[in-house]
Amino acid sequence: MTRTTRQNPYTLVFGREPDQLIQRKNSAEMIIDTFTADIPSQQVYMITGIRGSGKTVFMSSIAEYFQKQDDFVIAELSTEADMLRSLAAKLSSQDKLARLFQTSKINLSLFGFGLEVSGAAPIADMETALEKMLDSLKGHGKKLLICIDEVMPSDYLRTFCSSFQIFVREKLPVFLLLTGLYENIEALQNTPNLTFLYRATRINMMPLNQFTITDNYQKIFDLSPEDAAAMAKWTMGYSFAFQVLGYYTWQYDGDYQKAIPDAFNYLSEYSYIKIWSGLSAKDQQLAEAVSKSRTNKNKEIREILAWTSDQYNPYRMRLIRKGILNGDKYGYVYFTLPEFGRFISVYSDMLNVE
Repeated sequence: MTRTTRQNPYTLVFGREPDQLIQRKNSAEMIIDTFTADIPSQQVYMITGIRGSGKTVFMSSIAEYFQKQDDFVIAELSTEADMLRSLAAKLSSQDKLARLFQTSKINLSLFGFGLEVSGAAPIADMETALEKMLDSLKGHGKKLLICIDEVMPSDYLRTFCSSFQIFVREKLPVFLLLTGLYENIEALQNTPNLTFLYRATRINMMPLNQFTITDNYQKIFDLSPEDAAAMAKWTMGYSFAFQVLGYYTWQYDGDYQKAIPDAFNYLSEYSYIKIWSGLSAKDQQLAEAVSKSRTNKNKEIREILAWTSDQYNPYRMRLIRKGILNGDKYGYVYFTLPEFGRFISVYSDMLNVE
């Protein structure tokens, strides 16, 4: 292997954009084209996928693109704080925007933001304040993109989404990107009175392209096409596995076979245990049965569980939607994560010993 830099180009850190990144161009272009259209057909996109599938990095790349556009303002929010207040505070703290709001006679002094306008009555309601701020942005040819990473159902989030729905109805220039696990996105969409979220487009973080991974590994490590393809096959297109295997292969000076045990252990400790602990008891039973199956046929897995089809199918679909199983081949299911079946066997043995 010929290293072009002393620094490892791959990362073990969740959510940080690595030097070696496989772009999801089609999905990114769809969002960009929609949000920049004269009449946007959609103002919300929900990015969902299993832990480590690249949701945060993908959203960050979109935000970075719009950050460079003069007509877009970017605000990142957390679901653990008063989101409406946080949004107003972030907007009013930017000097250029504060001057726009003062020009528009928006007095936010009651909220403690320090934005006081002489001769203008202070606004007492946060939703009203944001409506006026967004209307001011619209009048100056600006648009607002709000990014929320790893959404968790909360009163703050429900209140924010309810207000966002009003902003959209009033044709204000506001756009929203959300990332979250399947179950959290599902819970949010099922919240009463947030019907606009049913129409929001979901972008599922599908496995990375095997050919693209192969090409990346071949270039970085100067491998034969066969060895690079073997590395790519091991990752199964799982975004975090692509980074982790690349990281340890770099540490082993291009010897990916030595890297695989370390990659498996790292995935197990920092990804798989968290994925496993987020599953229900029934989900875990099904996953364990898949790990024991020799054929991966649905029929055999049902027999291992002693479940009827009516018992089996709902949980099978749950694990497919969560991104843990692939059911594309009729009559079969497979894990989407590299050596996840092995992890289940090892982890189950550990629990039984304890």
